[in-house]
Amino acid sequence: MAKLSVNINKIATLRNARGENIPDLINSAIDIINFGADGITVHPRPDERHIKYNDVLELSNVLNKEFNIEGNPNIDFMKLVKDVKPTQVTLVPDSIEAITSNSGWNTKENFSFLKDTIEELKSYSIRTSVFVDPQLEMIEYAKKLSADRIELFTGQYAKLFSKDKEIAIKPYIECANLAEEIKIGVNAGHDLNQDNLKYFKDSINNLLEVSIGHALICESIYDGLEKTIKSYLDILNHENSSF
Repeated sequence: MAKLSVNINKIATLRNARGENIPDLINSAIDIINFGADGITVHPRPDERHIKYNDVLELSNVLNKEFNIEGNPNIDFMKLVKDVKPTQVTLVPDSIEAITSNSGWNTKENFSFLKDTIEELKSYSIRTSVFVDPQLEMIEYAKKLSADRIELFTGQYAKLFSKDKEIAIKPYIECANLAEEIKIGVNAGHDLNQDNLKYFKDSINNLLEVSIGHALICESIYDGLEKTIKSYLDILNHENSSF
């Protein structure tokens, strides 16, 4: 069954808006785990506009489930993850100016840089994942990097889903099949929600983990955090059905 890692960046954004500790990020993360989520994802950025580096350190002291830290591996980021030693580090090529992640790595062009980075992370016994667009060549090179997993950028899927879900999912199925063939794990994330997640999960038999933040937190405003998390878990744990 695919696991649910909840990205709590939006909770940090709300907290930072008033400069106080409401909502309490650490207690929120603990509640999310208690509500059944399999792990917590954070994506600290250099300007700390949502998750702060100190948040990551505090979270590492209280989480007893999977901890996934995403980000562009600059010097400060690498120091942070080596200090924390999370379950997984997901390498994302986001620029400082980016509002949110909008593309994956070109694993071929950035091969040497990523290879060195992954080797360094592995020396600290950290599982590595590389954020990639749904392109076969990018996955082939991710395997050559010795990454443990890829995270498929699902922004394209989410945009096309309402227009033609079969066209939307096609490149992801091809990529997942290749990943299974060459033995690299498959995660996914970006713009997945309760409307499009089931079809994605049913189509990708080797899906290990999804990271969901923005949609989940927005839906929780209406339905409540506990109910929303359980709804996502029901989708992920439900047996595949016909499309």
